[in-house]
Amino acid sequence: MPRLRKTWVTLLGWLLTLTGFAALVLPGPGLLIMLAGLIVLSQEYDWAERRVEPLKKKAFEAAATGVETWPRIVLSACSALGLVAMGVVWWWEPVIPEFWIVGPQLPFAGWPTGSSLIVSGVVAAALLVYSVRRFRASPRTDRADA
Repeated sequence: MPRLRKTWVTLLGWLLTLTGFAALVLPGPGLLIMLAGLIVLSQEYDWAERRVEPLKKKAFEAAATGVETWPRIVLSACSALGLVAMGVVWWWEPVIPEFWIVGPQLPFAGWPTGSSLIVSGVVAAALLVYSVRRFRASPRTDRADA
């Protein structure tokens, strides 16, 4: 049984890590997905455990930088909504004008691409809300004497 557990942990951890690596250049929260993969791998491997804290620090720095100003927050929110909108369009497989090698259908159209774009947009929006709450929350003041 321990070997079976190690196999599943390894497969899931590497799947998440490689997905996060791909999401660094594709739509999605790459550093956070890579972090999740390393956290899973750290259950079985010491080398992964040593890399969790540095990656966590980098991911949180990137999240804090992303919500430093209101224009960045608005742009991130618009990007997340844009991903959802693109996902809906791709899901419907609309007929488009032919242009060069593209058309009359969107490339890779259908529910697999559309749903992955929608999920990416929802995850991005959820992470934006989390980042705003965590890194832009106003400091609480104790008013015991008021």
